[in-house]
Amino acid sequence: MARFHLIPLVAALLLTAAVTTSAQPNGPKNPQGPKDPQGPKDPQGPKDPQGPKDKDPKVVKCNTGNDVKNIYCRGKQASCPTRCPQSCTMDCDNTCKPVCVCDRPGACGDPRFIGGDGNSFYFHGRKDRDFCIVSDSDLHINAHFIGKRGPSMNRHFTWIQAIAVLFGEHRLYIGARKTAAWDDDTDHLEISFDGEFVHLPEADGAEWKSLYVPTLKISRTKTVNTVMIELKGRFKIIANVVPITKDDSRIHNYGVTSDDCLAHLDLAFKFDVLTRNVHGVVGQTYRPDYVNKFDVRKKMSVLGGENSYSTSSLFSADCAVARFGRGERAAELISDLADVKCASGMDGPGVVCKK
Repeated sequence: MARFHLIPLVAALLLTAAVTTSAQPNGPKNPQGPKDPQGPKDPQGPKDPQGPKDKDPKVVKCNTGNDVKNIYCRGKQASCPTRCPQSCTMDCDNTCKPVCVCDRPGACGDPRFIGGDGNSFYFHGRKDRDFCIVSDSDLHINAHFIGKRGPSMNRHFTWIQAIAVLFGEHRLYIGARKTAAWDDDTDHLEISFDGEFVHLPEADGAEWKSLYVPTLKISRTKTVNTVMIELKGRFKIIANVVPITKDDSRIHNYGVTSDDCLAHLDLAFKFDVLTRNVHGVVGQTYRPDYVNKFDVRKKMSVLGGENSYSTSSLFSADCAVARFGRGERAAELISDLADVKCASGMDGPGVVCKK
């Protein structure tokens, strides 16, 4: 009989075990232990609630030596304007104030040129081609254009990837390396002189001087990506490597892809002496007899005539308007080449600068 009394007790124990088992989760227990009630931690540490900080504007200054013509500018320093916080130089000859690289005569972006007469205009050139932008009796500057066609465009957007400077028997190359992902702290410049690589330490103010041309100097105006090339008594060129950013691509419909950020050069020119017969895309604008034929009412003045400026290679001075090495050394010189002072609205129509 005792055996029969145990049956209800065993059944009750089995029922309790079944109920307890059904209340447990079906999956395995969390091997990492209990979760933090405040949520998972960022492995890189807490983020700044205000987001990443922008770099402070670059501070630029004038030298204290006799090479600064305006004695009131000597030793003066200032921060770059907000429009170009990392890309400006001091005007040590006139205003003693910082000036954006793209507010000086030269070429920037989808090339917008500022001429020696103070007018801005576009010259689109052609993708993967070379064009003479300055040609004089003993100075010649070519530019190599790269390009990208947007999805809805009937032409390539173009930028200057490199320049070649020819003077005397010498050849100077300044170019932007092709780059997939841009890094502000990496140098993307490539420089060579007479076929030899030019090494510049990555430090603001670092200098290189030629053993064969004592008047030629290349110096960094930033730790990386910006240099000034000076041939004393002849010219100064500022070359600044910049990318096309994702925002630029989205706004202008450039169609930039992840394998190439289209690193290119923004350029500023300062010529100390040229002949009256100088030519080229921007060179001709320094001629005393140059007549501006652009319609200043247009939003974007465009210089045509690509065939006149096309060269067979980056180091060839064979464009139709070439003047280099043609025995015109006795031609009358223009030595009074006034600086061009430009207003802030550099993307506006027509004349935006004045001498």
